[in-house]
Amino acid sequence: MTSQDRNQLLAEKASLERMIANLPESSVIDRMSLEARKAAVEEALAAAPVPAHEPARVRLRFRGRPVVGSHGIFAEFGSKAVKAFVDAVAAIGASQDAALGARGAIPNREQFQLLITGTALGSFGFELEESPNLLPDDYSQVYHAIEQTRRIMEASLGSDDELTEAIVDADPRAIEALRGFLQTLVENEAVCDLELKDDVFRFKDVNQVRRSVARLQQDNIHEEDRSLVGQFLGVLPHRRSFEFQVAEPQEIIVGKVGPSIEDASSINHVLGQNITIQVHTKRVGKGRPTYTLLNYERPEQVVESS
Repeated sequence: MTSQDRNQLLAEKASLERMIANLPESSVIDRMSLEARKAAVEEALAAAPVPAHEPARVRLRFRGRPVVGSHGIFAEFGSKAVKAFVDAVAAIGASQDAALGARGAIPNREQFQLLITGTALGSFGFELEESPNLLPDDYSQVYHAIEQTRRIMEASLGSDDELTEAIVDADPRAIEALRGFLQTLVENEAVCDLELKDDVFRFKDVNQVRRSVARLQQDNIHEEDRSLVGQFLGVLPHRRSFEFQVAEPQEIIVGKVGPSIEDASSINHVLGQNITIQVHTKRVGKGRPTYTLLNYERPEQVVESS
């Protein structure tokens, strides 16, 4: 049962209770009928446990050539665009935990399923919701994946540095999946709005979508692995961030501790020592690079490895 179904049943139960309370004593048959329906509603509610957390919900609206006001949307475009969006969310979500590889199935694809639960008011679009079967006890991967998708689209209209920060954890294949969704919009002269809780992102026109597609091209995103020599200045283990003084050229860099280093606090044991680190850098256009720590070692021994 979706949360929307549950809310409808709760509303019906409240309505039935009001109707029963207002019935005169003489309406015995009507009372029996309403009581029977109320019992059925209560049984349906009891059979579906209340989720520990509300499911992630997003409204995806479209405007442009394939949309006929608020009346409808061409089915071929609608189905293709929603599939491309869901594929992008799944790829971005999965890439937070593992490299996706150039081909093959998206890892844990089933963890990012979305239900179409209704149409979105205003222009024409769809309400999408996290499957109740996926609801976690304390953390929604689906919500985080949709939020990351929204952030990347928003940053694609900002500066190179903003876009670099937004895609720092996204696998190239995930970026390509999002670009595929945006390319679908461009090819059909459409734009979209994405509403997640109180955050709304909106493309104003197709030219903005074209700009986003161009900036997410692989040749505009530069990635490489580098070795740097210098000293760790500090680490925040819980935030998994580090500060490093590079010896040549002399500069201080700040970055994230990658998943290959399980215990970020171990870096505290080598603060201030001359050390070699391996980092993965990512940069969009002419923006500043971001750094992800892959490994670090002293000349005489490997201190931490993947």
